[in-house]
Amino acid sequence: MHRRSFIHQTGAAVTGALFSDTVLASTLSMAKKKVAMVGTGVRGTSMWGTEVIKEYADTVEFVGLCDKNPGRVATAKRLMKLTSPTYVDIDLMLKETKPEILIVTTMDSTHHEQIVKGLEAGADVITEKPMTTDEKKCQMIIDAEKRTGKKVYVTFNYRYSPHRQKIYELLNSSEIGKVTSVDFHWYLDTSHGADYFRRWHRKREFGGTLLVHKATHHFDLLNWWLNSDPEEVHAYGALEFYGKNGPFRHTHCRPCPHKGECKFYFDITKSQRLVDLYVNNEKHDGYLRDGCVFKEDIDIFDKMAVQIKYANKVQVSYSLTAYSPYEGYRISFNGTKGKLDAWIHESQPWEKEKYDEIQVTKNFGKAEYFRISNTEAGHGGGDARLRKQLFNPGADPHKQGAGSRDGAMSILVGIAARQSIDTGKPVKIGSLTSLQPHPKRGEV
Repeated sequence: MHRRSFIHQTGAAVTGALFSDTVLASTLSMAKKKVAMVGTGVRGTSMWGTEVIKEYADTVEFVGLCDKNPGRVATAKRLMKLTSPTYVDIDLMLKETKPEILIVTTMDSTHHEQIVKGLEAGADVITEKPMTTDEKKCQMIIDAEKRTGKKVYVTFNYRYSPHRQKIYELLNSSEIGKVTSVDFHWYLDTSHGADYFRRWHRKREFGGTLLVHKATHHFDLLNWWLNSDPEEVHAYGALEFYGKNGPFRHTHCRPCPHKGECKFYFDITKSQRLVDLYVNNEKHDGYLRDGCVFKEDIDIFDKMAVQIKYANKVQVSYSLTAYSPYEGYRISFNGTKGKLDAWIHESQPWEKEKYDEIQVTKNFGKAEYFRISNTEAGHGGGDARLRKQLFNPGADPHKQGAGSRDGAMSILVGIAARQSIDTGKPVKIGSLTSLQPHPKRGEV
């Protein structure tokens, strides 16, 4: 048994970027790309706002910002230090600013509306995950992309984290032979996990449940790692910790009479950015960013177990728990020549060295360990690498770029799982949209 040296991932070490043969690549030249954004919450104004401006000010120009909340979009303009106009009507923004790229960071359930409008206005669209929340909306996006000839790009930043790229490399170099099954278990802690139950994600009509909003990341990783499409899903799920299960409840945290005894009390006033974007603009739409995690109207699951059969015959056992004392995931790939294991710690109540470790054990052989530094900010540096591949494109050797089919195949697993829980029956992925599963990812 031996341990390999640290694998240091830097920007220079990550060659290539996404979509060299696309409009994003071919038209990125001396002229700045005209970019507009719809949805100006925390994610939009930071990941796709201030960070894009900081990194690509020489090649990207924001020509418009849009949000249904007039106070929030005005705040976003100030935070992003822009002079471009603001809108509450996306149709008007698209007509007046004529962007080449539309960035969509609105509530999940409205993604399809903004994506389709952007495509029909002649823009390519960069959308946050999940691409949308149900199969009908998904089909609308597929049809609009085909009809307009413009492209949708889905922002799967998890693909770009160094340790996940290393897993991809090991699997695709047949280190453990042909993969036959996967055990994949994700844990959200009582800080991050609870926050989904404070926000609009608490309602399935807005976020599609965590099987769609959060697990789309995980299902996309599986699709990418296994290089195949999901074929059939059977799932179980329940709400057993948050919502109606709580000992007490109120509308939101600030006026709550139980704040002294509630371990989930969230003092939003400690974050000036959240106050600026949400608290100061509640009067416009009534949205309470510090909602009670025990409100009885919560109708999403906080524990989920999913069985997935892939078109290439790989079987996956997946679970998601939203009230764990630590955060991260355990994954094990079983292959014909051995096994690949990883326990990735993202947050835990104990000290841990700043690396992620992957173990490869050969049948009748020794174990080999790969340590990958994880000191970079932004999902292990994944955020910056994703932005680079979108706004400074080139080659894509690890196939990390994600289009509408990737976005669809990831959400369709969560949509099928949600339907399976509701009906108690397995669901065929091919029954949901016009996209049919293929043994090799991306092929039709």
